[in-house]
Amino acid sequence: MLREWISKIYLKSTIPSSARALGKTSPSIPNGTSPPQNQLHISSDSETSHANPKKRNELQDLTEARPDSFIRYQYPKLLDENRAAVAKLVNAPLETIAFVTNATVGVNTVFRNLKWNSDGKDVVINFSTIYGACGKVIDYMTDFYDGLVSSKEIPLTYPVEDDAIIQKFRDAVKEIEADGKRPRIVVMDVVSSLPGVRFPWEKLVPVCRELGVLSMVDGAQGIGMVSLDLSAVDPDFFVSNCHKWLHVPRGSAVFYVPVRNQHLIATTLATSHGYVPRKANRMNPLPPSSKSPYVTNFEFVGTMDNSPYLCMVDAIAWRQDVLGGEEKVLAYLWDLNKTGSKLIAERLGTQVLDNSTGTLTNCSMANVALPIWVGQPGPKAKDTDTVLTAEESAKSFQWILNTLMHDYNTFLALFIHDGRYYARVSAQVYLDLDDYEYGAKALQDVCARVAKKEFL
Repeated sequence: MLREWISKIYLKSTIPSSARALGKTSPSIPNGTSPPQNQLHISSDSETSHANPKKRNELQDLTEARPDSFIRYQYPKLLDENRAAVAKLVNAPLETIAFVTNATVGVNTVFRNLKWNSDGKDVVINFSTIYGACGKVIDYMTDFYDGLVSSKEIPLTYPVEDDAIIQKFRDAVKEIEADGKRPRIVVMDVVSSLPGVRFPWEKLVPVCRELGVLSMVDGAQGIGMVSLDLSAVDPDFFVSNCHKWLHVPRGSAVFYVPVRNQHLIATTLATSHGYVPRKANRMNPLPPSSKSPYVTNFEFVGTMDNSPYLCMVDAIAWRQDVLGGEEKVLAYLWDLNKTGSKLIAERLGTQVLDNSTGTLTNCSMANVALPIWVGQPGPKAKDTDTVLTAEESAKSFQWILNTLMHDYNTFLALFIHDGRYYARVSAQVYLDLDDYEYGAKALQDVCARVAKKEFL
């Protein structure tokens, strides 16, 4: 029944017909259950359907049954199998792939390993849409290495064209060099968090190489929602969470460092047995390995639950065998994202945040404008829109989040961009247009209640 309805809705769609079988009728929800709520929000806190919910428990049981045998001898072999599966998915050499617990750890690992020049001319570049935790990594670097390294932020106000972003970066590099300083490394996204938009990282990485700037790609939102070809793009450092869109348990992320840069990553966080000291000669109690220092370093990072790292093979196989493969999954997600976000915007009488070429929504996340402004209405405002003072907005913001959760059993990321409220909506394999209809109705109601100042 639902598949027939979806087929009618997507009658004019350009995606392959095979991609239309996902949604609630697909076997994408383990044990035939649904998410506990209308889950239009995917984040590090969100629970997504796992490919094999029993797999992690089985691995944990193996660890507890014979910890020495498993950790010393079985785990490294299983880890290599999972590294190989992810390496194939992102088209990267096996020796460049390691796992960390999350993208923020990957970014920290890079920055805490870099050696800054003693002349104090090094500059870290980021865009204003950087993820907050990664922004604080830069803050820590400039605080701790005060006088050695500084930062420069490139402001972005969306919607903006991809080429304009590239030009802003070129201009920033020129400004830094004109000041007699050295643009050392830039942090960029695959898909930014707030707003949730596709970032032109594939275009920016070659420009970094041209200008002699290291590229740190934060793909926290990446693997499983966009196609990745790391060999083709060849960033200097790349990290992507597998527990968001690849349906792997938290916390797990792929950490890519090409061989040419692996000498820069001397230690993991925390430093453990894999570290190779330059002066001391300390014993490594783990079995000897013929793998590279980079791979060995990340193989064991202290006692922790590494079971999510060993669920990659199952997740990738599940997406292939059960969901129909990466091409089908991405086609469904992208189409649902574009179609569903437009549906919500139409119900609200607003717009989806996108540029003229539509590249910002070439992913599984979209941002729908709400009829709520802060301070003063913008050029696209309607007479019926609500305008809040800064004081009212501070109260309204949390009230909306709380009300969506407790009154409507749903949640959406909320943010203010260029003086306007937006809701970020995430497509997933277990969602369909029914869920977007529900989200639209919830937002309509909440916006109407904000207009009545119920939050006061």
